[in-house]
Amino acid sequence: MNDVISNILRFLILLIVQIVICQHVCLFGYMTPALFLLALFLLPLELPLSLQYLIGFASGFVVDAFAHTLGVSTFACTLMMFFRPYIARFLNGPNINRFENIDRPMPGVKDFRWILLYTLILTTIYQVAAVLLETMTFRNFGHTLLVILGNTVFTVFVILCVEYIFYNKTRNES
Repeated sequence: MNDVISNILRFLILLIVQIVICQHVCLFGYMTPALFLLALFLLPLELPLSLQYLIGFASGFVVDAFAHTLGVSTFACTLMMFFRPYIARFLNGPNINRFENIDRPMPGVKDFRWILLYTLILTTIYQVAAVLLETMTFRNFGHTLLVILGNTVFTVFVILCVEYIFYNKTRNES
């Protein structure tokens, strides 16, 4: 039960930080971090898929409601949550059945390389879906690609910094 409360609290805090702070950050005119994705990344992988989709949908809906983006984040989060279990299985290799030994994809449970790839792939899926849905054109595809790349790198950097500052090995072991 304590785990459920900590997940809900983390989810709410990251959504508030996203809405109040991150939504107004615009580095170099186009890079905005999607820090709220960290709450989705840290959800236990054993959750039922329907609940994961519902949580992804709800978080995207809340971000869309405050950013006035009309379903862009909702679609991107739901799509990312669809691919999440497949990415985790892929990164664990063919020998591991289901999600053994990855109760949580966080520091102390998984190594840096695994967390970096997991975060990079899922953030890329989110950014590609969000940016392409928002632009709805291939006219300035070079600029669109630059926005996707910039947002992905900036978001991954911010997420990894927050993850390694707040989730260290000693806290995870207790």
